[in-house]
Amino acid sequence: MAREEARQAELLRDVIGNPFRAVTVDPSWLTSTVVALAEGAYRDRAFDRLPILADALQDAGCDNDDVLTHCRHPGEHVRGCWVVDLLTGRK
Repeated sequence: MAREEARQAELLRDVIGNPFRAVTVDPSWLTSTVVALAEGAYRDRAFDRLPILADALQDAGCDNDDVLTHCRHPGEHVRGCWVVDLLTGRK
């Protein structure tokens, strides 16, 4: 039971992030590379590409630790991932 609750909590954090620390996208982060990677991850459900997205975000000037850490987090990511949705305008 505890393992299932931990898994559900992790998935919830993937979808909503930290509700106490809202993140706003800086338009300068939305380079063609960042948008293409985020859209591709969403479309293909290829969330294993999120570390590459983090690198592209850094190259675009993103220094938000919540965004970069989330993308590099080795846990499971799902459609509805707050970072991908934020970058693609779904959130």
